[in-house]
Amino acid sequence: MQPHIRSVNVGHGRSGIGVKGRVTGIDKRPVDAVEVRDPGPRGTGLGSGVVGDDVLNARHHGGSRQAVYAVAREELDFWAGELGRDLADGCFGENLTTEGLDVDGALVGERWRVGEVLLEVSGPRTPCANFAAWMGEKGWVRRFTEHGRPGAYVAVLEPGRVAVGDPVEVVSRPDHEVTVPVVLRAFSGDFGAAQVVLDTGVLGEEHHAELERMVRRRAR
Repeated sequence: MQPHIRSVNVGHGRSGIGVKGRVTGIDKRPVDAVEVRDPGPRGTGLGSGVVGDDVLNARHHGGSRQAVYAVAREELDFWAGELGRDLADGCFGENLTTEGLDVDGALVGERWRVGEVLLEVSGPRTPCANFAAWMGEKGWVRRFTEHGRPGAYVAVLEPGRVAVGDPVEVVSRPDHEVTVPVVLRAFSGDFGAAQVVLDTGVLGEEHHAELERMVRRRAR
């Protein structure tokens, strides 16, 4: 199967979904196409890299390194089987639902050509309390993390339009072995994975510094 975009999803802020009814944009709904661009720094930029997509917690979400979130349809199908219920495209809060693409096997720094757009894999999605509240599954953060296939955040190197059906081509892969799940393990307390990630230097400055702080705290 030619890897392609199965669904393009956009979310607007809604209350009553997150923890204690907080407003969140995790409820993504399919649209025909979106414009993507580099949103700038997390916290002070435009938030999402998807035009019209809401980022409500700018401290922890959005920014250049978390511009667009991609999840493989195959992972949604896996979890549908585990949970015993249908999971619609976009239900993990992803902007791009792919098909035929090993999103979780991607290397950090790997580049994808999607139509006219160029994207670069930047790291994993780390599950949060709002995600758990949205899914309504007991122990969801732990289960999702232990499964270790979180989908990938991507940066937008060349902006443009992404539409349903666009082919996805992996156009380059860096010369290291740090995949998206390795970075998730690093941020989830795996000291060995953290050292590999830090030594390889695959993260952006902000996330590299955050991981260094975590490692120093654990080493005390």
